[in-house]
Amino acid sequence: MGARAKSWEIVCRVVDNYGDAGVAWRLARQLANEHGARTTLWIDDPAPLARLVPGVDPTYGGSVDGVEVRRGPQESPWVPPDVIVDAFNVGLPAAWIDTIAAAPRAPEWIVLEYLSAEAWVEDAHLRASPEPRTGIARRYWCPGFTPRTGGLMREPDLFARRDAFSRAASLAALGVDARLGARIVLVFCYPSPALVDLFDAWAEGDAPTIALVPEGVAADALDRYCGGAVPHPGAPFARGALSVVSIPFVPQRDFDALLWSCDAAIVRGEDSFVRAQWAALPFAWHAYAQDADAHLAKLDAFCDRYLDGAAHDHAGAVRLFNDALNRGRGGALAAAWPGFARAAAGLASHRIAWAERLGAQRDLASGLVRYVAGKL
Repeated sequence: MGARAKSWEIVCRVVDNYGDAGVAWRLARQLANEHGARTTLWIDDPAPLARLVPGVDPTYGGSVDGVEVRRGPQESPWVPPDVIVDAFNVGLPAAWIDTIAAAPRAPEWIVLEYLSAEAWVEDAHLRASPEPRTGIARRYWCPGFTPRTGGLMREPDLFARRDAFSRAASLAALGVDARLGARIVLVFCYPSPALVDLFDAWAEGDAPTIALVPEGVAADALDRYCGGAVPHPGAPFARGALSVVSIPFVPQRDFDALLWSCDAAIVRGEDSFVRAQWAALPFAWHAYAQDADAHLAKLDAFCDRYLDGAAHDHAGAVRLFNDALNRGRGGALAAAWPGFARAAAGLASHRIAWAERLGAQRDLASGLVRYVAGKL
């Protein structure tokens, strides 16, 4: 193995609210804290990151948890680092590219792709992609679910923290009494009118359900369901068997504990999607909507991998619920809930085995560090 890279810079543009910022931050933090790298995160809008990471100034960034967060990238004088990570192929400023082209030794340039379970990922991972204007070498790094991909982000102590977690204490901090015996579901999704039908199904169900909804999430659906009486932290809305509890938007460092406190979850985007898998929690994935319904192909590809080997009826129920959620079909979503709920218990060992199998692979940050060291 070659020398370890000392300086890393990550360039991120916020597209998916918190998702892109959250992924870029998690990588930056792992590089700085687990691999001793001098790490800078450039982000065009630090405001979403500031909600995820206490201490980040929403206007200009700042130095937080070993990472230098800067608004940009700026085209002022810039010295290339050992490694530049172009998060989600947003591109670098022309002035930076010219600086790299003129440098005695160009930095390793990594294009970090979005996560996908689709078959093409294995072939695209580490594929060369020269910069069109200058021919500077770049490589794609494709996160994924198999050893032939770039892996998933995971801290080395994650499973130990998960297994030592106290659910009752965490729920008490949210103002939820775990002794009530209610099923607790985290609702962290994109806007969708289909949620109204799901809330109705929970309210009319036999089992008491507590829906934990972070502030600002599903606001339109909540407004419709609650008749304008949208719940706020400390003031839940109750109807029938359902209590909707608004909770403060938690920092990224506390999101795992929130998942571990729940019996099931609806998660969105990329970062929370992966964390739900590490939690071995029954979950549905609300994928970021793309043109021509490309996100539905991503959903199908993930379900093919995730549910491989699961009992046929349980796997079908999980697929139905996820499909209805991502197509925005409220009636179908409500109808699919009972099967999804039954599958939760039936797939418990399957979910644990899935998390352990993924956990046996090298995590994304470690794999990236190892790859770059071999190139220096």
